[in-house]
Amino acid sequence: MRDVSDLAQLTRCVGQEIAQSDWVDITQERIALFAQATGDQQWIHVDADRCRRESPFGVPVAHGFLTLALIPSLMANAIRLADARLDVNYGLNKVRFPAPLKVGARVRGSFSLIDLTVIAGGQQLVWKITIEIEGGDKPACVAEAVFRRYD
Repeated sequence: MRDVSDLAQLTRCVGQEIAQSDWVDITQERIALFAQATGDQQWIHVDADRCRRESPFGVPVAHGFLTLALIPSLMANAIRLADARLDVNYGLNKVRFPAPLKVGARVRGSFSLIDLTVIAGGQQLVWKITIEIEGGDKPACVAEAVFRRYD
């Protein structure tokens, strides 16, 4: 866990990888719950038998949006920023899924602060987030995410 105590310290972190989260298991239950919540029941995510027969991956794979949805919990596990009244997800500038995230894999997030801009009432932070697959050659996701923090 990386503690960043104030705005001055956070500003000095621009251009650097700040932290990595702990590893998280990608279980079939997690994938199934996400499929249920979103209504995306495509067989490549939820039908292990069919995946064994027809998928090039041999096993179910997580939804790309499930991978993105892990960002807040991975970040909370990796970085503790100085208190703000409110933190909000402002959006994504770029997202790519270089490798399939197979059931049974473990992932962690690496967080690099690309930019910090002072805005009315707070700051806007742009992060490069890489969701690494344990033992994989390519990450499951590389994203540029924008968050706003209000004092």
